[in-house]
Amino acid sequence: MRVESRYNGPPGSGNGGWSAGTFAAAAGLPGPVEVTLRRPPPLDTPLTVVDGEVHDPDGLVVAEVRPTDGFDAVVPPVDRADAVRVSAAYPGFVGHPFPDCYVCGPRRADGLRIFPGRVPDGRTAAPFRAPAEVTTATVWAALDCPGGWAVIAPGRPYVLGRIAALVDALPEPGDECVVTGVTVGVEGRKAGVHTSLYGPTGALLATARATWIALPGSAT
Repeated sequence: MRVESRYNGPPGSGNGGWSAGTFAAAAGLPGPVEVTLRRPPPLDTPLTVVDGEVHDPDGLVVAEVRPTDGFDAVVPPVDRADAVRVSAAYPGFVGHPFPDCYVCGPRRADGLRIFPGRVPDGRTAAPFRAPAEVTTATVWAALDCPGGWAVIAPGRPYVLGRIAALVDALPEPGDECVVTGVTVGVEGRKAGVHTSLYGPTGALLATARATWIALPGSAT
């Protein structure tokens, strides 16, 4: 198992959602799981899963995959036309801590190009066209950044620390979907967020709960 370089988040490391989804699938645990990232997932590096721990070639723990109970993290849907409208004001177009992120980086023509904007009640929403190849990791990735952009602020970048996802169905390639996100709590450098993915008919496809961590030295 490895995280290919095209699935990056911050420079030199894997996108948190994609990596977590890859690790969750490799662990093969029954029921919903929660993935905790212990260090930035390395790119193009052989990784192994042993007893729910993801190890790099030096034996360092990259992530932990643990069973979790079911949870309710549904973020209400947003009409696709409204998602398109608010996406035009995506803050990452002006200032992005990781502009080459596979999921939400505006410089990535070959990425998922999910650009969350804010709706009036503070939630984020973004249109999402499912790529030609859709896997469970694709859905975990799509559920990642829209939650982060519910809490990211100028001068205060965050990275994913922990995520659990419930995937009921995968979108079909080319499906025009909508992703929504919301902040559910902030304590110190930690922020709790929820995200949901809706298909082209408005059906709920997947939800996630996550903890994002403000990087040290960022503005308070």
